[in-house]
Amino acid sequence: MRITLKQIPEPSLLFGRGELSFDPKIGLQQGGLLSIDDGSVKTIRLGLVSVDTETSKIFSWLKRLGGWMIDSADNALRFPRFPGSQKAVHCRFEINETKHIKEISETEFLLALKTGSQTERFENLLQLYSSRIETLFRDGGPSCVVVGFPEEVATLRVANTRLSYQEQQLLQRLQDEATSQQMELFDKFTAEEKRVARELLPQAEDLLFRSFHRALKARCMNLHGAVPLQIIRGHTYEPDSNKQNDATKAWNISVALAYKSGEIPWQPDGLVPGTCFVGISFHHLKRRSGDLVYASLAQAYSTDTEPYAIKGESVPRDQTIGKQPYLKPEQAEAVISRVIEQYESQTGDGPSRIVIHKSSMFQAPEIEGFRRCLGDVSQVDLVSLSPTGLRLLNKGTREVSRGSFVEVENARTFLFTSGYVDWWKSYPGPHIPAPLELRRADGEDLERCAAEILALTKMNWNSAEGLGRTPITISFARQVGTVMTELKDEDDVNPFFRFYM
Repeated sequence: MRITLKQIPEPSLLFGRGELSFDPKIGLQQGGLLSIDDGSVKTIRLGLVSVDTETSKIFSWLKRLGGWMIDSADNALRFPRFPGSQKAVHCRFEINETKHIKEISETEFLLALKTGSQTERFENLLQLYSSRIETLFRDGGPSCVVVGFPEEVATLRVANTRLSYQEQQLLQRLQDEATSQQMELFDKFTAEEKRVARELLPQAEDLLFRSFHRALKARCMNLHGAVPLQIIRGHTYEPDSNKQNDATKAWNISVALAYKSGEIPWQPDGLVPGTCFVGISFHHLKRRSGDLVYASLAQAYSTDTEPYAIKGESVPRDQTIGKQPYLKPEQAEAVISRVIEQYESQTGDGPSRIVIHKSSMFQAPEIEGFRRCLGDVSQVDLVSLSPTGLRLLNKGTREVSRGSFVEVENARTFLFTSGYVDWWKSYPGPHIPAPLELRRADGEDLERCAAEILALTKMNWNSAEGLGRTPITISFARQVGTVMTELKDEDDVNPFFRFYM
């Protein structure tokens, strides 16, 4: 067997004042947020909604973001100390204690939590939280609202009462089949790899159950004057938490709060301007007419605009090939036309190149439809990404490096988006790295596409680590798709990524 191995250079990230770094924590300290290009410190107003017994603890922890926090981890390259938000992200977070804190009394909370059926309790809590949050959506209000979740709320989910018994049984069967198929395909995968695999496929469970977290975000994101929400749980602000240490938590929440408040933390350096990267995914959806369908969704990213989502066409459950839903030519053309329209709305010009990612193979009808959108677009590249059980072992003890690009018999192509990280001098994973398999639709330059995918795995603004297993075009899909199950047929999808994180 002939195997060719190349190393794709780690993509640099661009920060404020033109600073470049592989590592967001270094780049942010040196240059600041990309959108704050003059080196100044920006004051960001936050709101806070919580049960009154937790308010002072959450408020005190958020105030600590202004100071130093020491990291106790062994690897100081990966886990540096947090120097305070003004030096870490060039932002100062402030909460107006008089205007921007809205409390839920413990009595109200316990009454809503314990009264009525499980579904009634879910709805009562949803109304209780959303009513407090909505009062902060006004001119002069905060740029982001921090919402404190007790564990009873953070883990709360209920069966979807909009489903009939027959629909529940159908979805359960679909879920069981999907689980069985995944176990068959990925039986040698680790738990983390199986999680990634599940994120790349439609999950019936998303429609079978409603989680409080996504229901609250769905209810609040389309309200007048809405701003993004940042959920905070006890293990973040409680001093005896045995989860991440304070410095790591401070880094992550500072980046997330800055982005949700309207800032752009960083962008990949070297991506060609005018290129629009699109992820196509499918999710289960119940329509008002009563039928269960697949809902298609497009997630788009470009260095010319912030990430956004477009609601696509509904796909009948029997519109599948190899048990995977697909788009007919007119559906594929329609969804990409909407992506281009939104791109033009945000940038004032159309993209010169479109790259479409999909977790399943591109089917002939989709290829036909996607290529119809050419017009002024000079090139359309179609690349599918899927988990695989391939493993490579180095001589010695060091894992294969992130960015390894592998071709087997000139027939199959793999990209290691996880692996040994040179600037950390370590591998941030518990098991042997597993790559994604890349497949072209028709003559795409997979090495070029792999370099772009590697860059797009560094676009998770919910973390200061800057590394992910999948590119933003795919990882964005899961967050948007689960929230879509809460929306009505006539509801628009809020396009901006910051509302889903």
